[in-house]
Amino acid sequence: MKILYSKKIIVLLALLLVISALYKLALSNQKVDYNTQVKPIINKKCISCHGGVKQESGFSLLFQEEALGLTESGKPAIIPGDPEGSELIIRITEKDPDERMPYKHEALSKDEIEVFRQWIKEGAKWGEHWAYVSVKKQDIPDLNNKWIRNDIDRFIYEKLEEQKLEPSTEADKATLLRRLSLDLIGLPASSGISKKYLQDNSDKAYENLVDDLLASPRYGERWTSNWLDIARYADTRGYEADRGRIIWKYRDWLIKAYNSDKPYNDFLIEQLAGDLMPNPDDAKYIATAFHRNTMTNDEGGTDNEEFRTSAVMDRVNTTWSATMGTTFNCVQCHSHPYDPFKADEYYKFMAFFNNTRDEDTNADYPLLRQYNTQDSLKLVQLTGWLNSNTSEAQAKKYFNFLKTWQPTINSLQCDQFVNAALISSWFAGLRNNGTCRLKDVVLQDKTQLMFRYKTNFDGGKWSIYLDTLNGKLLKTVPLANTKGEWKIVTVAIPAEKGKHNLFFKYYSPAIKNPDDTGVLFEWFQFDIPFPGKGKAGYELALSNFNQLMQAKVDETPIMIENNLEQLRTTHIFERGNWMVKGNKVEPGVPGIMNPMPANVPKNRLGMAIWLTDKKNPLVARTMVNRLWEQLFGFGIAETLEDLGSQGIAPTHKELLDHLSWQFMNEYNWSMKRLLKEIVMSAAYRQSSAVTEEKLKTDPNNKFYSRASRIRLSAEQLRDQALEVSNVLSKKMYGPSVMPFQPEGIWRSPYNGEKWMMSAGEDQYRRAVYTYLKRTAPYPSMMTFDGSARESCLPRRIRTNTPLQALTSLNDSTTLVISRSLALRMKELGGKESNNQISKGYEAMMFKPISAKKLKALSDLYAEALRKYKKDKTAMNQLMGAKDKPADPETASLVIVAGAMLNMDEWLNKN
Repeated sequence: MKILYSKKIIVLLALLLVISALYKLALSNQKVDYNTQVKPIINKKCISCHGGVKQESGFSLLFQEEALGLTESGKPAIIPGDPEGSELIIRITEKDPDERMPYKHEALSKDEIEVFRQWIKEGAKWGEHWAYVSVKKQDIPDLNNKWIRNDIDRFIYEKLEEQKLEPSTEADKATLLRRLSLDLIGLPASSGISKKYLQDNSDKAYENLVDDLLASPRYGERWTSNWLDIARYADTRGYEADRGRIIWKYRDWLIKAYNSDKPYNDFLIEQLAGDLMPNPDDAKYIATAFHRNTMTNDEGGTDNEEFRTSAVMDRVNTTWSATMGTTFNCVQCHSHPYDPFKADEYYKFMAFFNNTRDEDTNADYPLLRQYNTQDSLKLVQLTGWLNSNTSEAQAKKYFNFLKTWQPTINSLQCDQFVNAALISSWFAGLRNNGTCRLKDVVLQDKTQLMFRYKTNFDGGKWSIYLDTLNGKLLKTVPLANTKGEWKIVTVAIPAEKGKHNLFFKYYSPAIKNPDDTGVLFEWFQFDIPFPGKGKAGYELALSNFNQLMQAKVDETPIMIENNLEQLRTTHIFERGNWMVKGNKVEPGVPGIMNPMPANVPKNRLGMAIWLTDKKNPLVARTMVNRLWEQLFGFGIAETLEDLGSQGIAPTHKELLDHLSWQFMNEYNWSMKRLLKEIVMSAAYRQSSAVTEEKLKTDPNNKFYSRASRIRLSAEQLRDQALEVSNVLSKKMYGPSVMPFQPEGIWRSPYNGEKWMMSAGEDQYRRAVYTYLKRTAPYPSMMTFDGSARESCLPRRIRTNTPLQALTSLNDSTTLVISRSLALRMKELGGKESNNQISKGYEAMMFKPISAKKLKALSDLYAEALRKYKKDKTAMNQLMGAKDKPADPETASLVIVAGAMLNMDEWLNKN
């Protein structure tokens, strides 16, 4: 028996050896994958010395041509097909620590060395990172399961099977109602929508709910709130002074764009280049405020060109981060350390943005000027007259000038000040006999000068000389006292040829103090006189033009391109230093990406068309990933901000590509259709209940075997509380509002700006309308991970701090909401406290309260009631002098309402 047993063991061992040999043989036949096996080692162990930042010994592993090229030794470090002859293998296997690579770091493991050796043996093939390959139509897994509702579920279920996980059952109707409402409109559904759904037992009930929510005007507000982080929208300009900026019409544009389901490609093109589209209307101009949300430094003594350049680079970085999920800002100083982008490609792309008119000015020029009704009629009449009496080009030119005051030359371009200065870095200011220069002014065919100035002195004279202060006197212009108000004046000037430096000199006999600034100039415009002289209606047209130039208007910062006379050239910045200019570059896109389409202009519009081309590998993926993150808590690729090789790889790459292809081709870039497809899936509708097994196998729910439990955003937390307490304003659009904020949050330097609390319902408007000062954002928003919006924020990282509990329990707004909710509970529940609590919970969660929760809240109510029956002072402090009725029962209900507003199930999406 023993012999027989021993033979069995020998046979078993032999079988194991054969299986092991076959397994190794199979592995040896599998080719090394560059992206998943080689690149991670390079990024982790090699790239810091041999990449975009440093290229020790002339060796870089960032680009294929560099890695296989000659090093400083005159030999290549990698010889494809010859690992033992490759210096790379020799150095990573070296025993001498002074020769071994990585130098002065831990040696590579045997497995890592073997990956390199096998990779070189197979020819050192370079791979393309998944995110830089154009999206292709995916094969949908051929699966049949009663759980599956649409194609999304087929991809999800396939991964669940691989992980040996089972999906969860569908959540109850009340949970789905609240989840879907918060996801799609950022609020609990209205009573009408919620009752309709809860009472509908048909198969179409859930889909009807989806459609109702997508059609709600509150949908646009919810998704605008998300985009404002990306657009770094704020109501101030940033930096130290952080003065106000009136740009809320851009927010209104976003809300309307989302509600109308503007196709995402148009949504992007209009924001990036609406001003360059054929015959742009006001809405397209306002869309370009997306890139006027850049910060402006209003502090005196700053270099305007430095901060103009900073704004341009921010636009480049934001465009890539917002639309393509790429850390392109890493390429400002050197080639990207991890991804295949070269330093010169950054500046080629920057050239698309470098030719805009904005120049870090006080007035935030250029601005879209929108007239009131009466002035709009004048503009229509004037435009009609110009179309009838001048050329189409002339009519368009004067219409655009009235709407934008462009093109002009900002006085901050003046230099060589003598007894003069650039006041606050914005305005050319001249004292008595002060002088300055305005360089490179094209005077060819220009016989009229229009300028904007102000002065407090009589008898001023402004002399303009050609090329030097001793040069030809071009014009002496009398400057009337404007009493400190800005005034636009037009004067004739003699014809001159070519381009000249203009020297200015100012004198007024009324100035007695030599330190007084006599005049401030804001901008200049050199042009031909108003056309159509001698034709019928000319005098009225000219009068209308002058009145419209001076009219009081609404203004919004917008993007406008320089004209031919003001074109800028773009240079590479050596080591990223804007003051050290290298080679000149022309507008272009990175070589790793899809090429620019044929016959598109090499400007922002051409770039926007390239960006939204279906061949672009990143744009659709980035937006699909962002919407998925908003619904599930994590993106399919978790790092929304970085789809590159250092980002976290997608858990369901095929699903991401499937939805991206559908988004572009089947849904025609419709965000609503994409959202509907996702929320209709069984994966989205799952219960969030979790088992120990699932927590152990997939603790972060990356494979979607259940619904994730996610804390709501700062905006959702505020909005849902206002809504359930019946105080949320239904008002949409308009200027930002200032709800209650404690005294002392603002400390505005250089001016007396204060937080002026809004009156009436404006205190209770949605969070998206709250005034945002970059240096002092709304405190409760910041506590719950809101953004100061100084730069583009593609993803908010959720935190969990004691400050959040302190805010949700003690914030003054929470107290006001608790009072209102208590009154609603009394209205819904009648006179009996338990019924009031039950009805309040049902209004919040759309379902009946459990006996256990009711008892806990009832006990709290009883304890508070005992206290307030004895302590009237505490009761009155809680209720506030203006809130009625002030009685112990209502005060106790306020305490209960506050506790309910702090329930985990209320603060989270289950």
